[in-house]
Amino acid sequence: MNSPSAELLRHAVGGAVDGVIFDCDGVLVDSERISNGTWALLLTEIGLPMTMEQSLGIFMGNSMPRCVAIVTEMMGHAPPDDLLARFTANVTVALQRDLKPVDGIVALLDTLDAAGMPYGVASNGEHEKMRTTLGKTGLLSRFEGKRFSAVDVGKPKPAPDLFVHAARALGFDPARTVVVEDSPLGVQGATAAGMTVIGYAEIVSGERLRAAGAVVTVDRLSDVAGLLGVG
Repeated sequence: MNSPSAELLRHAVGGAVDGVIFDCDGVLVDSERISNGTWALLLTEIGLPMTMEQSLGIFMGNSMPRCVAIVTEMMGHAPPDDLLARFTANVTVALQRDLKPVDGIVALLDTLDAAGMPYGVASNGEHEKMRTTLGKTGLLSRFEGKRFSAVDVGKPKPAPDLFVHAARALGFDPARTVVVEDSPLGVQGATAAGMTVIGYAEIVSGERLRAAGAVVTVDRLSDVAGLLGVG
């Protein structure tokens, strides 16, 4: 028997699902705490005291240029010119040391492959970052030719442009595309693109993700296959 959440998702999509678009950080790779911890330490060093938890609340889901703009607003002046370069160097070391796939994602991708359900990834992060994180976690080959970055379109989430671009490249009808997102900004962008969103509530609460537009939320990625009718 289908669950109420599965019925809700199926009703939102209006029938068969063309495919799935995943966010990268926090959905495919368990990088949000690593990245935000690194960012918080760096901001503290330059005179803006910050904890990892505060960084997650303020910066999660934003593009790095937008993060710098937020820092500028908070400090009342521009941060050091080398801020992004220092962050990139520091976070690369941390990711290479500590990064793992998000719990349940490998099994979910296996299930989608077995069911013939196509998928891709759309991230505010740059392509080089995706190559690093997906490569470290053994997921890179699963997304060859199916990786899309906000730099491709010039407008990061919450603008819908990245999702529209990804769906067009993958051959998905936006109305029949399901997106798995873990940040309100990502949920807003996918919803604005006319897509149906499953919110992954591992860091951000399900309530906040639903308020941003997620049709259903899950606490475990292992629940996604069932919602899609392929588990």
